[in-house]
Amino acid sequence: GTRLAPKEKLDIPMLFMPDTMKMYEAVVVIHVMRENGENWSYEDSAELNKDLKSSVTLAENGGIQGILWIYPLRGIPEAPQQKLVPAVVRCRARQRVERRVEVQLTGVVPEANAMPAGRNSTMVNTNKPANIQEEIQVTDVEFLYELQYQSNEVKSQLGALVGMHLIQRERDTESGIVTLIFNIVFAPNKPMRNEATLVVQCATRGVWKFPMLFIATEPEVDDVINIEAVGLNKESIVGFKLTSPTR
Repeated sequence: GTRLAPKEKLDIPMLFMPDTMKMYEAVVVIHVMRENGENWSYEDSAELNKDLKSSVTLAENGGIQGILWIYPLRGIPEAPQQKLVPAVVRCRARQRVERRVEVQLTGVVPEANAMPAGRNSTMVNTNKPANIQEEIQVTDVEFLYELQYQSNEVKSQLGALVGMHLIQRERDTESGIVTLIFNIVFAPNKPMRNEATLVVQCATRGVWKFPMLFIATEPEVDDVINIEAVGLNKESIVGFKLTSPTR
């Protein structure tokens, strides 16, 4: 029963309050009819193609009684943000380091007796052997992951220096918590300290976010140059070569 004037805009507010980590889908249907009750004339209304029939409602006399706009909606729940300790990946500049990072998700597998969503984010940066939980088959669950940066400048500086690969997936049969183990490669070319966010999305459940911190310390000294004085108030000169690793 909403009346719209010509060229008028209509805002339709949406509210999404998920209580579980589960993907939701819905459809918003807008049905428009003339205010005077008349139909729109359409000569070939009896021969409308299949796609157009789904977008109109036909009257008995063959005219078009209403027009439909159909908008699909997808509700993607995001795990509550918690003050987690960032997983720190530290390396000297001009060197390369590999670290294993574990993230824990709850509410991923429907059969699991998962904890409430309000307690569903923990993170551990560890190098201990990956035998802490019983490994089960979670290959039917698809996980997407990426590193997000605070700005495009940080992304351009750090994006090419970090590599990430999901190497293992496990689930605890009692709690239903799924553990993802990533292999992180960090090869900085100069000292830096940048933050990033590891974003994990399950195709049917939701999104989890975990903070990360990449630290590149000062590189090792390349060489020591000794200059011996030839006498007071006299210059001593020593030469050395510098080679650029790029063009």
